[in-house]
Amino acid sequence: MTNEKKYGLHDVVQMKKGHPCGSNEMKIIRMGMDIRIKCVGCGHSVLIPRSKFEKKMKKVLHAATPEENEE
Repeated sequence: MTNEKKYGLHDVVQMKKGHPCGSNEMKIIRMGMDIRIKCVGCGHSVLIPRSKFEKKMKKVLHAATPEENEE
């Protein structure tokens, strides 16, 4: 059974553990071998390895629209 989560650039995802500011919503702002996520609450960004991100991500809250992906 594969439990692969689908996510993309500019998606807003919910993390299993909340950020110290109180928010657990993060926006994906860069994808590659590492993924850069930005806290929706305070704007702090973090670069983490993709494997670690996939373990810590709970679900996609808002998928990005095609207009956002063109930026």
